[in-house]
Amino acid sequence: MRYALDALRRRPGRSAMTSLGIGLAVGLVVLLLALSAGIQDSVSTLAAESGVDILAVSVTNLTEFPPALSQIQDAHSLPTAMQAADSNVATASPWLVSDLIFGNQSLWAQANHSSVPSNWAPANSETVGWIPSDNSGIQIPELYNGTGFSYPGDPYYSNGYNGTRTHEIVLDQALAATLHVEVGETVWLGESEPAPASNPASSLEAWYANATGFTVVGISGPFWLIPTESLAFVYLSELQSVLGYASSATDFATVVLIHLNDPTSVTIDRDRLAAKFPELTLFTTQQLLGAIQHVINLYRTFGDIIGVIGIVVAALFATTVLQMSVDDRSRELALLRAIGHSRSSVGWIVVQEALWLSLFGLAIGLPLSYLTGYGLNLFLKHLLIGLPASFSFVSFDPGVLLDGLLIVLGVGLVAAIAPSARAMQLPVAEELRAP
Repeated sequence: MRYALDALRRRPGRSAMTSLGIGLAVGLVVLLLALSAGIQDSVSTLAAESGVDILAVSVTNLTEFPPALSQIQDAHSLPTAMQAADSNVATASPWLVSDLIFGNQSLWAQANHSSVPSNWAPANSETVGWIPSDNSGIQIPELYNGTGFSYPGDPYYSNGYNGTRTHEIVLDQALAATLHVEVGETVWLGESEPAPASNPASSLEAWYANATGFTVVGISGPFWLIPTESLAFVYLSELQSVLGYASSATDFATVVLIHLNDPTSVTIDRDRLAAKFPELTLFTTQQLLGAIQHVINLYRTFGDIIGVIGIVVAALFATTVLQMSVDDRSRELALLRAIGHSRSSVGWIVVQEALWLSLFGLAIGLPLSYLTGYGLNLFLKHLLIGLPASFSFVSFDPGVLLDGLLIVLGVGLVAAIAPSARAMQLPVAEELRAP
């Protein structure tokens, strides 16, 4: 052991570069493993915490969420019908998700005075229409400011869209900041952008005349289930009214989120609901996780290929360096044989040298992969809006660290095969007679 360390100390530059090469390769592989583990663990945790066990849509293939082309009919009557069809359904929450245009009080005032600044315009945002009191068991955004929605149920839908319009809206923090509004102020919602015109003020006046005013009753945090930079929430019937869906013939929703009393029988519940509502396609969260896992596995395969290439290059580099070291010390190794060391003990010295290089590489690679993973996690969480604080794209769990250690030991052992064989086969007499 001491001889192997002394051999490394006598060639510090070569030893350092070899350990660095091994460290970079191992660090890359560990980072890829940590990314795969982090995403998989976090997605599974989010799915469990969401409270959503089944999703119902009107399209046959759920390639995005929320599904853009899904129009579920009879949205308001579906929750009761689903609970009647399956007693295990605790909550069936219809959501209508649409992209709307928002204007604030300041822009309206400037339009009335025909003095709209050139950089002022309505903002675009995803908007969710739901029945706020009918989301029991389903994770919803946290309310930071304001009292939130005032009425249970969906007041305007009462008596077939003849009830009271609340004109209440909750904005997430990003949208509230974009619009520069606070709780108690008014925002206007429109389905389309202002028409192009030579006079922006007149175009905006026409837009506001056709838009619907809403009072901000709350400001919420972001929402990972609909990962967007800005999001708003209103009563389902009132969003339907803005979109022209407020009638018994066009009582549309985009998706129905279903929470079960007992999620252990989720497949049975899905099949039971599918038989009762053949016009809908139902997915369990486990099916969606399976699709996500497929994508993770695909990227992991590419990552494994890159990692294997890096490991092979590192092993070849280490083999070359160790071979050079054996050639440089051939006289010393022959002398060890001459004073009684066996072939295997001489070969073991070279193996020890390789393992020390690999362990030094691990000492370099693990901190590098951790720091890189930490920075990458911060960047991705900043890039993807609405993820909970507990979500992590990387996870350096014991399994990942153990894999890193095994890879390092594997590199060292593979790299030592040819050099140790060379050391054991050195001709003792010739090496000692050499000048």
